[in-house]
Amino acid sequence: MPKAKTGLKDDNSYVPSKQILEKYADLLINFALNSGEGVKPNEVVEYYIPEIAKPLALPMQNAILKAGAIPMLRFVPDGLDKDYFKLANAQQLQFYPEEFMKAKSELLNHQVSIIADVDPEELKDVDPDKIMLARNSKKAYRDLLFRKEEQGNFTWTLGLWATPAKAKEVGMTLKEYWQEIIKGCYLDKKDPVQEWKDLFVRLESTRKALNDLKIEWLHVTGPDADLKIKLGPDRIFAGGSGRNIPSYELFTSPDWRGTEGWVRFNHPLYRYGNKLKDIRLEFENGVITKATAKTGQKVLDSMLKTKDADKIGEFSLTDKRISRITKPMAETLFDENMGGKYGNMHLAIGSSYHDCYRGDQSKPTKEEWAKMGYNDSAEHTDIVTTTPRTVTATLANGSKVVIYKDGEYLV
Repeated sequence: MPKAKTGLKDDNSYVPSKQILEKYADLLINFALNSGEGVKPNEVVEYYIPEIAKPLALPMQNAILKAGAIPMLRFVPDGLDKDYFKLANAQQLQFYPEEFMKAKSELLNHQVSIIADVDPEELKDVDPDKIMLARNSKKAYRDLLFRKEEQGNFTWTLGLWATPAKAKEVGMTLKEYWQEIIKGCYLDKKDPVQEWKDLFVRLESTRKALNDLKIEWLHVTGPDADLKIKLGPDRIFAGGSGRNIPSYELFTSPDWRGTEGWVRFNHPLYRYGNKLKDIRLEFENGVITKATAKTGQKVLDSMLKTKDADKIGEFSLTDKRISRITKPMAETLFDENMGGKYGNMHLAIGSSYHDCYRGDQSKPTKEEWAKMGYNDSAEHTDIVTTTPRTVTATLANGSKVVIYKDGEYLV
């Protein structure tokens, strides 16, 4: 197969050393899963490896086996999606083997997914409604896993494999892009797991300070935002759980009904095989009333047509002082954890995270989650901005305090 042209130095065959890949696998398996504790003997771990990321398959398998757990590899060839979405009819797109997926959800204890986009705009010529139709059909399976997660019986994490296309998108060689992954995940350190444990202690200190404030409202102001967000009853900030590697953010899932104002996002969004640029959202009474994008409007419109995708599911901030990510990576996993000059803020449209409930998340019913203002949707897409912003909190006693400014938490 001929090598892709990046327009940069031809290093498209670059792969990190065996030692780095073994550290990466160890971090994902023995730290990220089980909320920082790693997998346990006899637990079943599904790991999703795209074809281009094949060099990571063996280190992942071995890390799982050494931990005494059961590996289940899902190896996926590259380049199938475009033809699939062009050829598949509605029945094929919506096919859902209910009994099989139910049995699978009961079997799995953990899941690791490696992101590796060979072509970030592979689906730009595909009708986005077909993409959303297929995505919607998978919601029932995701709901099974979310419920299992709430009961403490399932965890997941994400990692990133560098591809020439993503490196080209941000003006790096493949080796340079890999160096950003290595740095962002502490793979350049002797013991990445210990580095993350130490970092999560720092995150926990800030998280506790935020949650002790008993915040009722947040007001985000800056050149790209004038947005009010209601947290709602028994909300907390979460983070530091290992669900993403890297993970520098602290986030909450607000009461969607209390979102008012507007926000503009300066980072491109790479989603559903498309690139969306310069997204701007306006909210009234918690609902997106206007959504524009200079590039990708049709995809954005299709996303927002999904049931309850026109509501907020997550609000997140990253402190620039702790993030080791300083450059755009054209991948949300890294961009939503970026530090840089002003840190970053991201919103997710669509479903909420029940992790942000102060009580026992295994207790509320679906109706009770809805009553508390947690959004439920097949959609969950994070959109990132790194321009200056000030976040002011209104507390339960009516006082106001600035909690975030110039890319730093002030609590």
